[in-house]
Amino acid sequence: MYTSFFGLQEKPFAITPDPRYLYLSGRHAEALAHLLYGINEAGGFIQLTGEVGTGKTTVIRSLLEQLPGHADVALILNPRVTPAEFLLTICEELHVHVPESGQGSTKTLMDLLGRQLLDTHARGRRVVLIVDEAQNLSTETLEQVRLLTNLETATTKLLQIILIGQPELRALLDQPDLRQLAQRITGRYHLDPLSPEESAGYVKHRMRVAGATAEVFTPAALREIHRLSGGIPRVINVICDRALLGAFTQEDHRAGAALVRQAASEVYGRPMPAPWLKWTTAAAAAAAVALVAVGAWTFVTTRPAAIVDTTVDTAADAADAPQVASGIAATQVAAPAAEPAVVAVPLDQLLVRHASDTTTEAALGKLFALWGAMYEPAGGRGCDQAARQGLECLLQKGSWAQLRTLNRPAILTLTDDVGRTHQVVLTGLTDEQAAVDLGGELREVSITALSRYWFGDYLLLWRPPLAVAKSLAPGMRGDDVRWLRESIRAAQGLPAVPGGDVYDQELVGLVQDFQRQHRLAVDGVAGAQTQIVLDTALNATGSPTLVAPPTGG
Repeated sequence: MYTSFFGLQEKPFAITPDPRYLYLSGRHAEALAHLLYGINEAGGFIQLTGEVGTGKTTVIRSLLEQLPGHADVALILNPRVTPAEFLLTICEELHVHVPESGQGSTKTLMDLLGRQLLDTHARGRRVVLIVDEAQNLSTETLEQVRLLTNLETATTKLLQIILIGQPELRALLDQPDLRQLAQRITGRYHLDPLSPEESAGYVKHRMRVAGATAEVFTPAALREIHRLSGGIPRVINVICDRALLGAFTQEDHRAGAALVRQAASEVYGRPMPAPWLKWTTAAAAAAAVALVAVGAWTFVTTRPAAIVDTTVDTAADAADAPQVASGIAATQVAAPAAEPAVVAVPLDQLLVRHASDTTTEAALGKLFALWGAMYEPAGGRGCDQAARQGLECLLQKGSWAQLRTLNRPAILTLTDDVGRTHQVVLTGLTDEQAAVDLGGELREVSITALSRYWFGDYLLLWRPPLAVAKSLAPGMRGDDVRWLRESIRAAQGLPAVPGGDVYDQELVGLVQDFQRQHRLAVDGVAGAQTQIVLDTALNATGSPTLVAPPTGG
């Protein structure tokens, strides 16, 4: 409703956990970094807790977007199940076939999981089990979770388990009968509410991701948002969404503190007075107590000064308390943010320093060169020039995981802190680092630092394996369909079969299996993304890649 009024592309404060909107406070960045580290290291347990709405699920969504290519994930969102149902869900997530007769047997399910984990380990892959809302796990199911960590080789745990939950999870794991499980937790991380500075940064970040080019919330409004939300991201979202709607109905392009208080009153269902009213009331109460003290001094010959002094000290303490508490909270939350900030500032400086090298024309020239093609700034649309040289453009909004899957160099659109856009060429990608071309040099930049400026827009080139670039769908027939069948079977290690120029249900199943294996949209249609990943799997065209293809069998 209000998006076009504020020049936004979408609603910035939806409460769904969209990783594009992840704002990394110091503690969030630390938790995400340790989760990624844990996936690459020895198995065991990692515990992530936080109050409702502090961003636990969003961190996990971001983790899924940044998963290394060698990790298989089983994600459990509903842990209110029996131990057998819990194991069965893991098998389903890992695509382990379970005979109907064994679906209720924990022994059968454990045996199947053990064989799957050993096979996965032999192929050089890791398996990660993520359990959200883990405070709802029963004691019996938690014991079954512990037994899963017994699946190991002589040197390596075969399963990494990440437990996500509210603070009650910590109390649950402190129970004496779960001490064996608690002893196996190698990392414990708790997400605190945002500090005032982080709350303001969070609001500005989400507005920028949604397309805002001007500040909508005033500084006073940002302070009120933190005060009224307690720094809880989910509550911030609800208040800000209601405040934007209120500003829209008033045809005001700026949202002030009074509008934020009105929005919070609607959210909480009770009046939310301005903070100065609280201190005025406190001062009036203090004055009244002082008058009583003076009256008492008139009739009592004890030490009235002590009474008056105590009253004044109490009022002063009350006024100072929120400042002290705020200072403590800011210290606790902001201190871990020092390290990510050191990484982010140099990147921002590099973008400014090489602004002339981050234009669309400069980036297209570099990307074309990686494909051995020529780009002429005065030669018309870049994608038209690519098509004349046998290449196609793919312009999308996506994630790091998607870029890793497509495995092609890409132009990333970055937006710096003052709203300027920069086009940089991504040439390499690891689990934690990205290689980008800046100033004619390849530079290693952490994915966390880049994520601050990249909101998902990218453009890549690819070489279609077909004479004419097109999607292949069920019901089609011809040589293109025959090529697709032969290529899919080869990529899956299946023997070739003669004929097969009709896109039938068998081919639909093969395409869906391939898409599922490579985390593509499972629709049975061989579109651009499926063809790009298929080309990479076969290494058919010698295309440039972000991640070097595996060698050997």
